[in-house]
Amino acid sequence: MRPRSSPIRFRVDPRDVPAEKAARRLHLTLAEFEAKLPDLLGRSFPLPDPTTGMYDLAAIDEWMTARHGPQPCALTAELKPRDAVEVFTRRRRAGHGT
Repeated sequence: MRPRSSPIRFRVDPRDVPAEKAARRLHLTLAEFEAKLPDLLGRSFPLPDPTTGMYDLAAIDEWMTARHGPQPCALTAELKPRDAVEVFTRRRRAGHGT
């Protein structure tokens, strides 16, 4: 009798990937990735696993986020409560409210 395969099927998204997929994460071809790898490594790009040679996608994502500093969401000014009178006065002085 042949063993039955498990009825449970689910997709497994590997976290460690070959260089080709690491390149794709950076929107590069494999050749472009290999050419740029020395510069990337000089900027603390994650090294591949020494045993498998695979790249950790989560580490790559963290590296990409870290390029923008400790607060990547700080690209816009911090929102503060505004006083309507103050805003109106500034706009009027600037010639926007006349």
